[in-house]
Amino acid sequence: MDTTAAGRGGESLKRRLGMFDAVAIGLGSMIGAGVFAALAPAAAAAGSGLLLGLALAAVVAYCNATSSARLAARYPKSGGTYVYGRERLGEFWGWLAGWGFVAGKTASCAAMALTVGSYVCPGREHAIAVAAVVALTAVDYAGVRTSAVLTRAIVALVLAVLAAVVTACLTSDVTAAARLDIGADASPGGVLRSAGLLFFAFAGYARIATLGEEVRDPGRVIPRAIPVALGITLAVYAAVAAGVLLVLGPDRLAHAGAPLVEAVRAAGVPGLAPVVRVGAAVAALGSLLALILGVSRTTLAMARDRHLPHALAAVHPRFQVPHRAELAVGAVVAVLVTVADVRGAIGFSSFGVLAYYAIANASAWTLTPAEGRPARVVPITGMAGCLALAFALPLTSVLTGAAVIAAGAAAYGLRAVLARRL
Repeated sequence: MDTTAAGRGGESLKRRLGMFDAVAIGLGSMIGAGVFAALAPAAAAAGSGLLLGLALAAVVAYCNATSSARLAARYPKSGGTYVYGRERLGEFWGWLAGWGFVAGKTASCAAMALTVGSYVCPGREHAIAVAAVVALTAVDYAGVRTSAVLTRAIVALVLAVLAAVVTACLTSDVTAAARLDIGADASPGGVLRSAGLLFFAFAGYARIATLGEEVRDPGRVIPRAIPVALGITLAVYAAVAAGVLLVLGPDRLAHAGAPLVEAVRAAGVPGLAPVVRVGAAVAALGSLLALILGVSRTTLAMARDRHLPHALAAVHPRFQVPHRAELAVGAVVAVLVTVADVRGAIGFSSFGVLAYYAIANASAWTLTPAEGRPARVVPITGMAGCLALAFALPLTSVLTGAAVIAAGAAAYGLRAVLARRL
């Protein structure tokens, strides 16, 4: 097993994260993203088939998580599928995975920052989003342990708020079981599209893998932490989605600007609305915190291999973080949130990340039984699911995402040609 801590050509990061920290970071990434940002656009796509879309997204996420966990145990380095693709499939596929991840998750960062703004101060969400990016980049700069401790506190608060929302919905007099019925509006294409959008909400378990170089005993911790975080998140999503549907129904949910706020008001507990707003903002902050961690670590790995400017591979001597990569990611996201919108960012992010996980599953297929290969059906289902969900996304997301992936492939080819001529 490859247990090298350092990437190629760079300083090593310190292994400071245990099992609880790893699970908390995964939860912080996922719960903030899905419940507060993806439910409404997914309901618009699937209608009464929203829960079917959620189940389909969960199946694909499980396959991806299993493949990623087996690979992370073998290659416990920063970079996630960028490293796995490079080691198992070749430099090009590693580059393409890293490119898709950095592009897609940078869009995710923008979506989460804008979610913070929309809940804290509607109408001034872009300014609030910029402030959130600056603040959390500073937290990440202070060290991964600081980020992990803050993430644990955020996850605890958000779970308490979501429990209150579900309780309010399930005990309300306006709850109607008929709102869970699947009607004619739930077309296969719409369910598939909603699953692609909801996959955005599950992709946070990748943070655990991309932090592989900073996890203690990664061969044991990562394969356990990823399914635990995913299982808890699925249970939370299912409970919240069902509760909100019981109160609002799919049509009202699809047009909700702040679905959980509208749900508690409809349930007859308007006093809970400000608490939900705070919980939504805190959840999105937690997701943004973990996202910046993940993107900066993949940037670090790519910079070590000189696929990105090598200056970004520097590790801070005191804080033991890839500080230049973190600052670069924070700067790009701060600019992006001034022009992006939440729903557009979610669709584009989903395409890039689904391409990333398709490569992860292809990499897992090449593992031997002695290397911990999962059952063959897992990477096959995961790869097929990723491709199906990616191309079922809204057309604008597909075209934009495909153009960005193609640009990444072209950049790799150009770089290879120039390297041969030098």
